[in-house]
Amino acid sequence: MMAAPGHDRAGAASAAFLWACTLDVAVAKPGNVSLCAPGHGMTARLFLDSAAAAAPPLTDTMLAVGARIERAVSATQAVARCNTNLGILLLCAPIAAAMEGTPPRDAEALRQRLETVLAGLTVADAQAAYRAIAQANPAGLGAAPEQDVAAPPTVDLRAAMRLAAMRDSVARQYANGYADLFALGLTVLRRHLASHGPWPARLQRAVAAVYLAFLARFPDSHIARKHGLAAARNVSYKARLLHRRLEAGQVIPREELARWDRLLKTDGLNPGTTADLTVASAMIAGCLDPALCALSAASPALATSAVGL
Repeated sequence: MMAAPGHDRAGAASAAFLWACTLDVAVAKPGNVSLCAPGHGMTARLFLDSAAAAAPPLTDTMLAVGARIERAVSATQAVARCNTNLGILLLCAPIAAAMEGTPPRDAEALRQRLETVLAGLTVADAQAAYRAIAQANPAGLGAAPEQDVAAPPTVDLRAAMRLAAMRDSVARQYANGYADLFALGLTVLRRHLASHGPWPARLQRAVAAVYLAFLARFPDSHIARKHGLAAARNVSYKARLLHRRLEAGQVIPREELARWDRLLKTDGLNPGTTADLTVASAMIAGCLDPALCALSAASPALATSAVGL
């Protein structure tokens, strides 16, 4: 029996989400947890288990965006007992909702659908998302002058995110229609995937390039909340130097990245928001080109498949 169109698109969104989350830990990104480098009291297995648990509610076509976020966070907490993916879920739930119906013909069509999803968010979506945030209890959240997550929101989810857009890169995507993900994340990923060389090395380099591109351009929100904007800017400066070398075609030795990774983790600096943006960019790419997701089974080998980028 042929599956209903809604189910087909939910399956495509789920596959893209799981592929992106697998890449998140398969590619060693300085400061983040990966298969070859645990850190911050977490392992790659926690992230993989979290993604598997979160995928069904995140892509449930019967749920509104806020409910998807809340149920996905609850599913994550049940298996991980810590916050492994709140930012990822906040970013990916609208993408999954935008994938419903016929496949988008191109990136602009998907972006227009996302804009429709974001414009249709409600106060109920905000209330569910706030409950999810409280449940995940992200470190360094602090207090906000308006629509603080400690109290039920009185505006829709996009309006609430707009209030936080100046201080949080995830919230900024809700405000600007995911402009950073399409203009920077997807563009950088596709450019490196189209380069020459063995496919696993290209994929590894592409994900790392997206991560460094975001980190170079935007001081990481998670670091800024926990350690201050100056610390976040210092990390961005280092990322900018590496990204320039990568874009110039230079090989960055794996040990050089490993040293920076160790330094970041020793100082408790985790560019977690940058990783969230990278995952969401990869999910968009996987939604637009489902053939990419066939690589998910081989992706874990990427963490040890090359000596550098």
